[in-house]
Amino acid sequence: MKSVVICGSQRYKEDIKTFANRLRKLGVHTVFEPNFERQRKKMLKKEEKERLKVKSYRDRVPAMVHEHFDRIRKADVAYFYNKKGYLGVNSTLELGFAHGKNMIIYALEPEEAEKGGEICRDILFTEIIETPEELVKRLV
Repeated sequence: MKSVVICGSQRYKEDIKTFANRLRKLGVHTVFEPNFERQRKKMLKKEEKERLKVKSYRDRVPAMVHEHFDRIRKADVAYFYNKKGYLGVNSTLELGFAHGKNMIIYALEPEEAEKGGEICRDILFTEIIETPEELVKRLV
């Protein structure tokens, strides 16, 4: 079975963890996910531009980005947990990196340009996959 890396915004930390755990229960042995454990709950709710105003957060960002790039490097497939079509700056960077690696890229939801989404991100998604059960079928 192929390995998968999950990418997405810190604001969806709990949803991403639930999705990853469900994949594991369905038999996916290697599921890489973002490490949001170091973030306080109040920071998770803020927009990235607000988090970046806090020096201790700014100091941690480079390490977090490099750590997740390493997870992307190790995975066979990338899955973007873009609830409501949302991908932040870091996830957009990860999307470009995954594309540069010629990875298959799945996403939770389309990013509809007519609703304010970014077409440059949407065209990189191989397929929209809404559930862990659907994703497992693509990883076999």
